[in-house]
Amino acid sequence: MDVSDITPALGKLDTDLDELRDALKPLLGDIADVSSKLPLLDKAKLYVLVSYAIESLLFSALRLNEVETKNHAIFSELTRVKQYFDKIQKLEVPMQERDTTVNVEASARIIKFDLSGNNKKITDKLNELIAKERAKAEQKAAEKKRPADESTLKGVAQTGENLSKRQKSGSSKKRK
Repeated sequence: MDVSDITPALGKLDTDLDELRDALKPLLGDIADVSSKLPLLDKAKLYVLVSYAIESLLFSALRLNEVETKNHAIFSELTRVKQYFDKIQKLEVPMQERDTTVNVEASARIIKFDLSGNNKKITDKLNELIAKERAKAEQKAAEKKRPADESTLKGVAQTGENLSKRQKSGSSKKRK
C-alpha cells in the first residue's frame, strides 16, 4: 500500500475525531453538571449509557489482548448494566392495562345455581342469557376458524379411503 493512498483517509480520520471531541465535550467534562439539568429518567439513561460505554471499551480492550472475557469480572459488570437498560426500558414503555372480561355465561350459571328454585321467572331469564352467551361464543369460535382448502379436503377423503382399504386387507390376514 502506498503512503499517498493513506493520506486522505488520515485527514478524514482527523476531521472525524475533531467532530467527535466537540460532540463529547459535555460528557468529557463534569458529568454531574450535564445530568443535573436532566429529568430523572433521562439522568438514569445518561449514567447507564456512560457506564455501558466504559464497560464495553474495557471489554473490547480485553478481547483485543486475547483475555478470556467470559469468566472475567467485566462480563458480569456488562450484564449488570444491561439489566439496568432493561429496567429503564420497562419504565419508558408503560405497562398495557389488562383487558378484564367477565365470563357472562359462567356468571349466569353461578347465579342460576344459587337462585335455583326460588323464582321461575329469574331462572328462565338466566337460561335465556346462558343460551345467548353460548351462541356468541360459538359464533366467535366459528369466525376464528379458517376455512378448509379443497386440497386439504381431498387429502382427508383419500386418507379415509386408504384407511378403509387397510382395514379390509388387514381383516383377511390371520394373526398367529
